[in-house]
Amino acid sequence: MINFRSVHKPFLIMKKISFYAFIFLIMSFTTPVLCQKNRVELFNGKDLTGWHIDVPEMDKDKTLKAPFIIRDGMLVSLGTPQGHLITDASYENYRLEVEYRFSGTPGNCGILVHASTPRSLYKMFPKSIEVQMFHENAGDFWCIVEDIKVPDMEERRGPVEEWGITEGKKRRILNLTDGTENPVGEWNTMTIECREKTIKVWVNGVFVNYGFDCTAQKGQIAVQAEGSEVEFKKLVLTKLKLK
Repeated sequence: MINFRSVHKPFLIMKKISFYAFIFLIMSFTTPVLCQKNRVELFNGKDLTGWHIDVPEMDKDKTLKAPFIIRDGMLVSLGTPQGHLITDASYENYRLEVEYRFSGTPGNCGILVHASTPRSLYKMFPKSIEVQMFHENAGDFWCIVEDIKVPDMEERRGPVEEWGITEGKKRRILNLTDGTENPVGEWNTMTIECREKTIKVWVNGVFVNYGFDCTAQKGQIAVQAEGSEVEFKKLVLTKLKLK
């Protein structure tokens, strides 16, 4: 008697292998697409599509030139007149990777996250949490009509009675470590992870700040023009999947 089970066994094995090969082939095509959907190039290297400029001085003087330009495929903050370049879209739960350098005399700049109401502070800064890029202070938090907590709060922010989120208050929260920036003229990387009510910051791969209980969880992203020329060659956002 012929054992049909044994006859068909090689066929069944080959069928099974073909099935898994097919699944692997499908995954090889679909996985990059899924990753691509989570990645957002905020700056396209050509123009300011997806952004808008808010510079208070330009309201009064129409002859002023905007402090944000495209040069050699890079986004450049000229520093003056002071203001912000703000994304049109709002974001939440993401990791933002930034590559930047001071192209001349180092000074002040910053990335604002969870930005919302414009000109909320000093009739200039949008309501937000600033991640500082000021030379030799990269990674500090500045509270701009939003607030955030950190470990060792009094040591890093000062006396409790002086804390605040508006003009004249102690809004600066020191980072965990300085000395992480590269020499002036070299490129720096800054990674900002916003996950629900927390914000984490790395500078050149070094963990420099962590905040929690943030009063905002989503909003626009802004680049500052605050006195110094800064070049940006990367502004890439990756959406995070929450458990």
